[in-house]
Amino acid sequence: MSVLFISGIDTDIGKTYATGMIAKALIQQGINVITQKLVQTGVSVNSASGEMNIADDIVTHRQLMGIPLQPCDIDSTTCPYRYEKPASPHLAVKLANAALDPNVITNATKSLQTNYEVVLLEGVGGLLVPITEQLLTLDYITTQGYPVILVTSGRLGSINHTLLSLEAIKARGLTVHSVIYNHIHDTADNTDTEIANSSIDYLKNYLAQNYPNAHWLQLPCQAKNKFEEEINGDLILPQHFIEAII
Repeated sequence: MSVLFISGIDTDIGKTYATGMIAKALIQQGINVITQKLVQTGVSVNSASGEMNIADDIVTHRQLMGIPLQPCDIDSTTCPYRYEKPASPHLAVKLANAALDPNVITNATKSLQTNYEVVLLEGVGGLLVPITEQLLTLDYITTQGYPVILVTSGRLGSINHTLLSLEAIKARGLTVHSVIYNHIHDTADNTDTEIANSSIDYLKNYLAQNYPNAHWLQLPCQAKNKFEEEINGDLILPQHFIEAII
């Protein structure tokens, strides 16, 4: 009945992949877990019903977890707020001429907690992304007191963005539960192997020295077979990872 918030040092850092893989690993440990999405933008509209489709990230979570969409996905409990414009939530909400009530998200999380041991709540972009004109993602996390899992990578600039994010979490009195290094950018043009390897070493040491109770994880690389299908290895959770969140 615990909640972990998954954020990242930036957008397109692999939060969705990380969330799904953690959920899969917890299922393999016999933990009853569900994922939730804070807000989803860039969602398509169902042409038949005119309603917003299920959040793309929730669909990806279920695929990674190896389970079908759940009733709480169908009724939008796992992502009550979905918008068509692929933008920061505060802008997507404005362009939709809508309103976002954070209490709706909180109540959805509490509803999920009644049926699951662990809720993995994935954020949107980085920690300081505005959900509304008045509320930052970090403001919301602080109100709820959720421990934070931070996803990072080895592209140039990641060390700076990671340390800034860790400082922001600490300044709000929140717990850094884990830092997850995602190899998502390993083959990107802006990723240098030496820089990436050095980033891993530096961040691991920094975490050990400054956040000794936090976990360090590395996501398995995403590879493709000859049919261009993604192959995902299993994520091995550190010792006491599960005990720390239940």
